[in-house]
Amino acid sequence: MRSLGCIGGTKNFHAGVELCPNEMNESDTEERQGDGRVHLSMMVNGALRSLKVEPRMTLLDALREELGLTGPKKSCDRGECGACTVHIEGRRILSCMTLAVMHEGKQITTIEGLERDGRLHPLQEAFIEHDGFQCGFCTSGQIMSGVAMIQEAKAGWPSAATADVTKPFATADLSEAEIRERMSGNLCRCSCYPNIVDAVVDATRRS
Repeated sequence: MRSLGCIGGTKNFHAGVELCPNEMNESDTEERQGDGRVHLSMMVNGALRSLKVEPRMTLLDALREELGLTGPKKSCDRGECGACTVHIEGRRILSCMTLAVMHEGKQITTIEGLERDGRLHPLQEAFIEHDGFQCGFCTSGQIMSGVAMIQEAKAGWPSAATADVTKPFATADLSEAEIRERMSGNLCRCSCYPNIVDAVVDATRRS
């Protein structure tokens, strides 16, 4: 038997040749140990998607790297800027702060899934009409957060800016202060906040 000069470690025999552990090919290693990834299925933008991810992979990375959905942006990667906002079961969430494996079978919506029948969502249209962006990097997160915020207001959810939480909240109560409070988790480094507020007000009226 020909020796390849393995010094230390466990010797492995394959096809009559003595191999060092670091000389085993990748398929051999996977066959013996597996690659550690997990199979997932989830509804993303209305379509069933299956993927295989490492248990440590965030939902943001899974959406961007495995499914090619680059609308959610990777910026702070620690839950501070809101650029990665998506909807899970209709609720807004920071996708950089949750693991993909936690959302098996869930309904997930990204900015790519907001349009219907080729028509933009009312808030997307309002952002364009009110110039609610400059560089655009935060825009997808702003819109996803704004869409969820309008739904929260329709459901009667108060906020820290609500004057009287004992009364039912209505979309008519969405003042500038309310909108700024409810959107405070989304940062805009271009400081387009007045235009963003105007866009949310306009979209609320339309919807």
